[in-house]
Amino acid sequence: MKLTTKGRYAVTAMLDLALHSNQKPTNLADIARRQDISLTYLEQLFNKLRRRGLVESVRGPGGGYQLAVDAAEITIARVIYAVDETIDVTRCGGQQNCQGDQRCLTHDLWMGLNQHVAKYFNGITLADLVSQNNVRVVAERQDNSVAVQFHQQQS
Repeated sequence: MKLTTKGRYAVTAMLDLALHSNQKPTNLADIARRQDISLTYLEQLFNKLRRRGLVESVRGPGGGYQLAVDAAEITIARVIYAVDETIDVTRCGGQQNCQGDQRCLTHDLWMGLNQHVAKYFNGITLADLVSQNNVRVVAERQDNSVAVQFHQQQS
């Protein structure tokens, strides 16, 4: 499966944002700390997500990012595509030139898997993930861990 770190980080960051969307705008530095993702990398991802209309930035004190549309409208596939990722397990990118400029023996198998993965990712929204108890438990642990680190740094 050819889903790079870029796609994984984008989904993780968007889920983090959705989990904190009932609060004020979320600072990327907070997402970076909670998810252990480089702030510079997140800034690049969020520029793409903003251009695709998935997030909007809020300037000024207390600013940050918030979802531009409801979490129930944002599928995982939409997030992945927004950062210029593809959902593809073929060697040829679907071009049918896998084996010396010709179609390989297993091309249809991998194309079928692509369709299943795309359907799966299109069928799951950020709201679906936010509603999962396991996701909420992990998010609470991450929030608590960041709060403890913050208090330790202040002491």
